[in-house]
Amino acid sequence: MRKCHTTLLLVCLPLLAICQSTQKPVLHGQHWMAITGKPLAATAGSIVFQQGGNAVDAACGMIAATSTMWDVLSWGGETQALIYNPKTKKVIGINALGVAPTGATPAFYKQKNLRYPPEYGPLAAVTPGTPGGILTMLAEYGTKSLKEVLAPAMELAKGYPIEAQTANSIQNNKKWITEWPYSKQVFFTHPDRARVAPDAGEIFRQQDLLATLQKMVDAEQEALKKGKSRKEAIYAAYDRFYKGDIAREFVRGCQEQGGLITLQDLANWKVHIEEPMMVTYRGIEVYKLAQWTQGPAMLQALNILENFDLKGMGYNSTRYIHTIYQAMNLAFADRDFYYGDPYFPPEEPMKGLLSKAYAKERARMINMEKNDTMIGPGDPYPFEGGGKTNPYFDLLKTWGHTAVYKPDEPIHGLDDPFLQTFLSGTTSVEAADQEGWVVSVTPSGGWVPATIAGRTGVGMSQRMQSFVLDEKESPFNVMEPGKRPKVTLTPTLAMKDGKPYLSFAVQGGDTQDQNLLQFFLNVVEFGMTVQEAVEAANFNSYQMYSCFGLHERKPGGITLQENTPFWTRKELKQMGYKIDYQERTSGPINAIYFDWQHGSFWGGSSNHGEDYGIGW
Repeated sequence: MRKCHTTLLLVCLPLLAICQSTQKPVLHGQHWMAITGKPLAATAGSIVFQQGGNAVDAACGMIAATSTMWDVLSWGGETQALIYNPKTKKVIGINALGVAPTGATPAFYKQKNLRYPPEYGPLAAVTPGTPGGILTMLAEYGTKSLKEVLAPAMELAKGYPIEAQTANSIQNNKKWITEWPYSKQVFFTHPDRARVAPDAGEIFRQQDLLATLQKMVDAEQEALKKGKSRKEAIYAAYDRFYKGDIAREFVRGCQEQGGLITLQDLANWKVHIEEPMMVTYRGIEVYKLAQWTQGPAMLQALNILENFDLKGMGYNSTRYIHTIYQAMNLAFADRDFYYGDPYFPPEEPMKGLLSKAYAKERARMINMEKNDTMIGPGDPYPFEGGGKTNPYFDLLKTWGHTAVYKPDEPIHGLDDPFLQTFLSGTTSVEAADQEGWVVSVTPSGGWVPATIAGRTGVGMSQRMQSFVLDEKESPFNVMEPGKRPKVTLTPTLAMKDGKPYLSFAVQGGDTQDQNLLQFFLNVVEFGMTVQEAVEAANFNSYQMYSCFGLHERKPGGITLQENTPFWTRKELKQMGYKIDYQERTSGPINAIYFDWQHGSFWGGSSNHGEDYGIGW
């Protein structure tokens, strides 16, 4: 018997090596798919689905769970989503990004000798958006009650076995957390020992957050008892968070620690339900959120790349990497200059930026022989129509001369502070159901080390750092009270033949749309399965300005996967690239592919990180 088993192993192992082309299996589902940044949070989504919820209900359950688990975000952060509504057959955008509070002006921060708003602390906080985002999505497009959808997150708040990644992040950021009394009370579970943070696997409890979530559920349940509709009851919870006792404690705790957010700031803030941006790429409709995110940069890059035979170049050949890199730099230079809050004047020239004619003009600027470190923003106004002129044309001549610029400093791996800032992670959420609802979300903000606002248990956002204080750097993104900063958060939906085709998102700061662009091309140009595409080797450019920290950039800087062939490395160096190598460069991307031929879902979750999915 032993001999037979040995023979079986000798036969099967080579077969596994041949058949298993990815490190993680494809997820298959017929009824629903739930994917996000933590296994327990994916389980939360599956619980909501199993209780009869739709993809919006499940997505809200997963955002709530990831926020409770501090998956590089918390409840005081921001939520950005794209939703496909099968009833209207339309893609809609959810803008639940907070705004700069009262008193947050460039002069205020400059008086503190700051070049940009700080990365951490109360003065880094915009108003919380995630509670409003969850409640609005659930009220408008979900089917379940808030009590049902928050049940998994509340169970986690009572206590869950914390994973090593978050526990170690708490310990590594001890210096910051020590400054904030409410954060210290929550995070330092062992204040009397050298390791003040929880151990991996320790049951981590958050009683203040649990009480806040309970108050929101109580507001809903009381409204239902009074005869209010499901939607009205959910909005009663919204009002309690932004206008009631939760708001008062949040503001008290924020201001006590030096923050600026007022009760009026919370009461005035609202979620916007928007029409997203869209371009076609080889007949496929690709949707992104508007210019308050970096999402349109991917659309611009697709317009540029449509002018090249990418498949003929070969996946990750020298010519392919160079062409994608240059197209991304052109698109991101426009992002750096023209993107901002569309609810504040002047109007951003998005029609021109997303026109095919402007893309052709930008494509002609690519030097196919070497990297162009001087790529800057173009002038899309001639493509806007209506005789519009560029109000900042003079700034184009000096653009790039004011921000921190480090062209000659090499990147030193994942420990490089520049790279850590540039790659600042969050999480992503993907959900789909058999009725046709599809949700793609990139929630973020309030990551460790977060300043917790009073006894709410809610960590405040750090998104103020994405503003600039000088219009010479990014004239549409200058800080102003009530204004949203331009953010990197950028979910994606693609439609083909009038049906959902791909839903995908990724964490990773300024690299997000770089990775998503390459994932999309992996599927469309090279025929990869969704799991192959999320694991495939990507590369990152650092030629655009970071939206974090000191807003640095490193023209010519590129990260390649360690397995990149010698001759490709050599050719890229000869073209002027400064190369860094990493073992895994896949994102981590989460994605769903819609198999209409067989009536099923294919789920993909990258092998880079803790992201996890469940399908049924």
